Amino acid sequence: MRRADRLFRLVQHLRSGRLHTAAQLAEAMEVSERTIYRDIADLQASGVPIDGAAGVGYIMRQGYDLPPLMFTNEEVSSLVLGARLVAAWGGTSMASAASEALGKIAAVLPKPDIADDARDRFSAPGYMMRPEQRGWIDQIDAAAQSRNLLQMDYEVEGVKTRRCVRPLALWFWGAKWTFIAWCELRGDFRMFRTDRIAGLTVLADHFTDDPDKTLAAFMEQLGIHPELNPSLDPLKEW
Repeated sequence: MRRADRLFRLVQHLRSGRLHTAAQLAEAMEVSERTIYRDIADLQASGVPIDGAAGVGYIMRQGYDLPPLMFTNEEVSSLVLGARLVAAWGGTSMASAASEALGKIAAVLPKPDIADDARDRFSAPGYMMRPEQRGWIDQIDAAAQSRNLLQMDYEVEGVKTRRCVRPLALWFWGAKWTFIAWCELRGDFRMFRTDRIAGLTVLADHFTDDPDKTLAAFMEQLGIHPELNPSLDPLKEW
């Protein structure tokens, strides 16, 4: 982690208004206590209102705010384009979150018109995404985070199957979404196209991270990340 990023995170921790010991901060920042002492001293010297001392703990006085975010025009353009793409091709909740995040960034930019100008320059029509498909993307993502099993009706060339799967990851290939899962029916990893889902239910049952059924195990089975291997067909169901 860059030192500037660590200092930013350190300030964010101290903004809670609670007393933090150097040991707690060192664990959160994944550095030594000596590094925390040095970082605190540097922040205090730069005017950040941190009170406390070694062996006691540190607390930041209320009312301190971070200086305006400084992004280059290119960085703002990239953020706006990313938000536009998520709004056009992502899940419903993802799209809403991307718009809100972009609004927060624009609100603290020294020149908010930079973001407005980028919004005018970039567009990503999302009419190719069906509303139910957007909902399924959100459900798959939420289930992957909470480790909930999914029951899915899946259709390929008119043939429907019902699967119980462990959702692991979502991959976007420019025009199609696939999600990686461990399929209980096949007893192996599978890549499913979200546009071929006919029905999806998040089950109450949770799954544990069996070492042989994780995303890491899937990647190891591939031998190389698919974005570096043009021979891998991303839209082929296994």
